[in-house]
Amino acid sequence: MKKSLGAKTYLYPAPVLVIGTYDEKGKPNIAPVSWAGICCSDPPCIAISMRKATYTYKNIMLKKTFTISIPSEKYITQTDYIGMVSGKNVDKFAKTKLTPVKSEYVDAPYVEEFPVVIECELYHTIELGLHTQFVGKVINVRADESLVDNEGALDIKKINPLIFTPDTYAYYGVGDYLCQAFSKGESLK
Repeated sequence: MKKSLGAKTYLYPAPVLVIGTYDEKGKPNIAPVSWAGICCSDPPCIAISMRKATYTYKNIMLKKTFTISIPSEKYITQTDYIGMVSGKNVDKFAKTKLTPVKSEYVDAPYVEEFPVVIECELYHTIELGLHTQFVGKVINVRADESLVDNEGALDIKKINPLIFTPDTYAYYGVGDYLCQAFSKGESLK
């Protein structure tokens, strides 16, 4: 029997993404989000949700662009820290010794040390209540060459992305490979 837990945001796993923006003075800022996911294939879009009270919210509304850097497990300390302070008061790049790089395609910085970067233009904004959902149209994806195979696919085990549990506020890594999608179900056809 399943126990009712009420209306909660228990969608597993949640990605740990780092959003890069510039403020009105051109200062680069980064902020982690886990309320995020792919929301369209054509055009390719990713949705992130943020509270209006955040510095990053203001920056996205100002510039209409943002980047999404995917941190690896190696950068768990820096990633955790940037979610604990506001970019209004702290230069998160300087404090974490991470390197801001100006995107070639959008007016936003990304984190050089993180293995994958998605460059987005603001496509749509949806007011949801406490959070606003920003739908970013993917303009370009960058990845460390060592992660990309001959077909242009990324190796998740080499990326080692962080994942987040929304109920316990814990970080995890990626588990073992199980099988290719759309293969095991063939036996039930």
